[in-house]
This record gives sequence, structure tokens and C-alpha cells, in this order.
Amino acid sequence: MPSKEQILEFIQTSNTPAGKREIAKAFGLKGQEKITLKRVLKDMAEEGLIDGKKTAYHRMGGVPKVTVLRIVEIDDGDVIAIPDNWSDDAPDKPPRLVMKEMKGKGGKSGPALKRGDRVLSRTEETERGWIAHPMKKLPARTEGLMGVVELDGSGKAWLAPVDKRIRNSSPVSDLGGAEAGQLVIAERTGKSERSGVRVTEVVGDPLAPRSFSLIAIAKHGIPHIFPDETLAEAKRAANLPLSEKHREDLRDVPIVAIDPADARDHDDAIWASPADDGGYEAIIAIADVSYYVRPGGALDREARKRGNSVYFPDRVVPMLPEVLSADVCSLKQGEDRAAMACHIRISPEGKVTSWRFTRAIVRIAHNIAYEDAQAQIDDGSAPEYLVNLWGAWKLLSAAREARDPLELELPERRVILDEKGQIAEIAVRERLDAHRVVEDFMIAANVAAAKALEAKTAPVVYRVHEPPSREKLIALREYLGTLGRKLALGQVVTPSLFNRMLKDVTDEAEKAQVMEAVLRTQMQAYYGPTNAGHFGLALGSYAHFTSPIRRYSDLLVHRALVDAYKLEQPKAPSGIPETTGLSDRDRQSLQQVADAISQAERRAMEAERDTIDRYVAAWLSGRVGETFDTRITGVQSFGFFATIVGLGGDGLVPVSTLGREHFRYDEAAQALVGSESGTRYASGDRLKLELAEANPLTGALKFEVPGSDGGGIERRGNRPPPRNKPTRGGPKKGKGAPRQSHDQGKRGRPGNIRHQGRKKR
Repeated sequence: MPSKEQILEFIQTSNTPAGKREIAKAFGLKGQEKITLKRVLKDMAEEGLIDGKKTAYHRMGGVPKVTVLRIVEIDDGDVIAIPDNWSDDAPDKPPRLVMKEMKGKGGKSGPALKRGDRVLSRTEETERGWIAHPMKKLPARTEGLMGVVELDGSGKAWLAPVDKRIRNSSPVSDLGGAEAGQLVIAERTGKSERSGVRVTEVVGDPLAPRSFSLIAIAKHGIPHIFPDETLAEAKRAANLPLSEKHREDLRDVPIVAIDPADARDHDDAIWASPADDGGYEAIIAIADVSYYVRPGGALDREARKRGNSVYFPDRVVPMLPEVLSADVCSLKQGEDRAAMACHIRISPEGKVTSWRFTRAIVRIAHNIAYEDAQAQIDDGSAPEYLVNLWGAWKLLSAAREARDPLELELPERRVILDEKGQIAEIAVRERLDAHRVVEDFMIAANVAAAKALEAKTAPVVYRVHEPPSREKLIALREYLGTLGRKLALGQVVTPSLFNRMLKDVTDEAEKAQVMEAVLRTQMQAYYGPTNAGHFGLALGSYAHFTSPIRRYSDLLVHRALVDAYKLEQPKAPSGIPETTGLSDRDRQSLQQVADAISQAERRAMEAERDTIDRYVAAWLSGRVGETFDTRITGVQSFGFFATIVGLGGDGLVPVSTLGREHFRYDEAAQALVGSESGTRYASGDRLKLELAEANPLTGALKFEVPGSDGGGIERRGNRPPPRNKPTRGGPKKGKGAPRQSHDQGKRGRPGNIRHQGRKKR
């Protein structure tokens, strides 16, 4: 029998995939020796020496000899890829492989590779790192293959894509029982994008209630069905007892949860009481999810894969099964609940001067809607617990103003559905002081959690929002120069700099222009174990602690606090992992987990945004031909993007529809300028535009300038694309249509992202 070292060397040096059969053949093993080999290979896998399947093993932490890779980066001509199926639970970061040039027939250069491509490759580990030899470029996943079946004049079936980034329809070779006008999922029948597709699943009426969120779930690959193993563990966890002996009893404290009127879960509640020095004592009670969702279990694996809950107007795709997210973990009025309590002291100047964390039992005094809490404060009928909360908030608010975090006026769209799931209204959500009260308490708790873990030298999953890069600041300076404004880059860039810049602009049109430019300058927020501060909130240390029902990042912070403050609970019953703190795998792979949940967050943002765009397009599809007040949000050489003031929904005005004269693209000024008339269309401008197209299936809008020749824009109303010919989706948005940082984005304020039916901080 070969030794383990000999087997490992053979696996690493073999030019072809090395499975049990190949190993046995290489060492001349027969009969009983093959049975012994099977046991040795199992031992090697358990010892962490090898990984893979019996048909193809590879060194643990390595890459299979032949595997599917995903292109993640193209840097100075080097194409970098990682294994497509690398597990988020793996203790190490995915290996990065340098992809060699892809060859076609006869040794000629093959198709160019781009970011996101999936390539079947043969891999090789060298002294200088991993090398990948591409074998075959694989078709895109199903996100581009969801669409509506259409029939042309000859009766031929086509698949019209619902993704507005996909421009062309595809011929359907197998309808799979689907009928014209139905929303379907398909797969390609050949290697190229020109090959036909076959229908694999019929979703149904594309304009029926709930279809828009289903499209987003399928397109973005959002996990939405819980495995039976996960549901079974959730039921067991829901029956865990609350030990009064091991928890602080806060049931007599009138802690209240202030949420949207239609909130589906309640994971935070607050209380405050005046202190003798003019400050306040306060408690921020957060659902103790870490008690129920423990590292290493089926619940934890599924929550980590999802990363966060995803909120649509008609449904929630929760991070946790409903028995936990909407019941046992949710802080409901009059019910005993497990909580992680953050006790803080607020000075008369509004600064949080001390904090401590406990595991507690709470009994929420009231679940109250934002609007109701605000009304009671306004009419003087508020009970003492609300009056105290407002009093403490005024101190926190004063400290916030002194910090001067970034303030951008970005309204939030709210889609309201009727009982049948049809759109009843799309409006901008009113922002109340009640929202700010809860927001500032949550920010205080998040800061306290980060600093508490730092003081204990414990691992922290920070919420990071880095300052703008120098490249973005240079671009901003050049743009402001076209407006006659200056930006000195020698000074330290702070949120106050941007706030002062916006306050100095008195003209509303110009202010919108500057705000769009400032927004484009901001970096995207992310999660990570290395602290780089939170620029938008003007905070040095910031972590997400307050929403563990819906964010995996917060659950990791809770686990770190359990370890740091020695808050471990009694041993769990059989079938549930014992520890409620961080596991060794959590600690070893914190960067990798942070990267994964950052990606999941971006996926959720895109899915939510796509769905809202489709609802807006559906809402507007019956108003094609009407004129709206709009604001230009981005300019490119091919046209400009505009959004309807007070409603949202980006739409394109193609340059070809602006008239007969030539329009020059001024990149520095972010403007299109008419060569004869001097007419300018610049980012931030407000103007009236006529709605020329509203496509609910793609969420795409098109506008035209009233009085122009229209340029042949095809008009569509409140129906699917016409079935007599293949259609195209809307245009891909260019750099001129800004995408916001998550903490600094469409919801309006840094660190505070809200949507109908929930809070997201």
C-alpha cells in the first residue's frame, strides 16, 4: 500500500483527474487492497489532506485538475479566475488562477474572456501560483434566459428577455408546453448565444401580481426555498427554553418597538430614562438570534448562504425560516423574548460615554408604528416612555449635527399594493422625526458594539464606508470646474466638505447637479474585519449589530459579543450545536465570510431595485404619451437618463431623438451640447419629457423631448411586448446613470436604508 504522502504526491502531479480508480491503477492495487485504499482516502479527507469526490481528488485548499472557473478580474491583461463553486463555508480564500489565452480551432485565438464568464479549465499548480488552461467557455446562467414567449408573423416562437441588459430575443426550439405571452425559464440548446433555447419551466402570466419579484428571484439566483434539514432545525431551535438564571430580566422595563405599520418582523426596541446629570440612560434591545442560530448547523449554513433578507413590495425572502424570523425571534408586544441588550449612557452633550452588553429576557410594552408615535408626540398625548425617547434623541441628534455626517436629499420610492396584489400607489415615503429617533438609537448601539469588541481585542465585522478615491475626487473637481466651482484637493476630505458645498448652492437645478456628482463620488459600503471607518456617518468605528434577523453580519457581531462578554448559555438539547459564540471557522475565514455577505447584499440591492423599476414601469404603462417633470441623472454619448421627479424610475432619451442637429458629448461637463443651437442637456437639469415607452417586463422606460421628431421610438402601453416580432430589452445603463453606495444610496441617509414593510439600518 502506498503511504498517504505518496498518494498526495500522485494526486498533485497527475496530469489528469486522479480518483480512486486512477490511484489504484497507478500503484497496482487489487482486491482487498482497493478496500483498504478507500479507507485511507476517507481518513485523508477527514484529516484535511485531500478534498473532492472519489472520481477526482485534489489537495485540500487546492483546485481540481479539471473544473469550472469564473472570471473575476482582468488586470493589466492578466485574466484572473476563481473556482465557480467555491463554498462560502470554506476556511480559506478561494485560490486565484491566472487564465491562459483561450485557443480556437487550428490554434487560433479563441473568444475574448470577460468578467463573469464561466470557463471549463484544466488547472496546474506551479511554483509561481495557479495556472488555468481554458478548455471551453460555458453558457451564461439562467439569469439571461428568463423571458416571455412571443410568436412572430409566421408562427415561430421567440423568447423576449425580461433583463433589460439582454438586447436580443432568442428562437425557441422547444416550448415545453408554454404558450405565447407566458413568462418562462429556458436553457440554451447550443454553445453560442445565437443557438435556440428550450423552455424548462413555465412561470405564468408575466404581468400577474407577484411576477415581478419572481423574475428578480430567478434572475439574480436568490435562494428562496429552505431545505427540509434547515426547517427541521428551526423548529427544534424555536423550542429552546429561556433561562431566567442566565439572563438579565428586563420584563418590567417599558421597552417599545417602533416600526413601519406593516412590518413583518421586529428585531429592535428601545427605552430611555433621564439621568441626574441631564443625560439619559438607555437600552437598545435586539433579538437574540445567536441563541437560536448556532455556528455549524443547517440554519447557520443557509443563513450564511443567503447573507440577508430580501424585501420586495409583495413578499420577503427571509434569511431565516418564518418560525424564527416572524415569530420566536421577533420582539412582539406582551411576549417574553430573548434579547441582546445594549445598555448605554448618553451625556448631556449627546455623546455615548459608556456601554455594556447582556443577554436578557424582555417583554415589549408596545409595538407602535412610526406614524402613530409621531402623531402622539405632535398632539401632546404621548406617554412618558415616548417623551423620554424623544428627549434622549435630541441629545443624540445634537451630537450627530456636531459630527456633520453626509446629508444627501434622496427620496425613497414606496410601492403600495392592494389586497389583490395590484399597484394601488407609488409615492415618496415621508420622513418623520420618529424615523430619525430610531435611526440615531441604532447608530449609537452599532458604534457601541464596535468599540466594545475593540476594547476586548475581539474579532469585529465592521461596516466600512471608505472616503472617496483620489481618482473620483479629481473627476469631481473637473466637473465642478465646468460649473464655475472649485474643489481644493490639498485639504482633508470630510463629509462636512460636501455638506458645505451643497449648502452654498442656492439654485435648485444646480444643486441637483452637484448632488448627483457628489453621489457618484462616494464609494460603496461593504463588510470587512479591518476597520477603515465609516465616511458617510463620520464615524471611526462602526459595525452592524441591530438587525440579526435579516443580516448575517449582525449575527456575527452578536457571536463575537457572546465570547467577549462571556454570555454563553446552558448546553443545548440534542440536535442543536452547543456554542452560541464564534466558531473556529468563523474566526479563520472572517474576511471570506465578509466578502460573501457583501456580495449577497449587492445581489439583494439589485434585485430590489429591478423589482421596483418593474413596478414603476407597470404603473406608468397606461400613461404613455403623457408629459412629466423629470431630472437628468446621467449623460452619455448615446443619450441621457432622466428620472420622474417624485416617482423615480430611470429612463433613456436616445440622442437620435433630439432632433436633426448633431449633439456633442462633453464628458467633463456631463452634458450633450447641440452643435447649431447650443442646446444643453446636463446632469441635474430639470425638464419636461414625454413618456414614450414603459415596459413592465424589463422595467425599462424611454422618454423623448416634446416637439422633437421622436426618432422612431417604438411606443408601448400596458401590455407585454408585441408578439408579431422579436423585441429588444431596454438599454444598458452607462456610467452616467449613477448607482449609489448602499449606505449612501437611494434610501436617503448614510447607514439607514428603509423600504416598505421593514427597517434596514
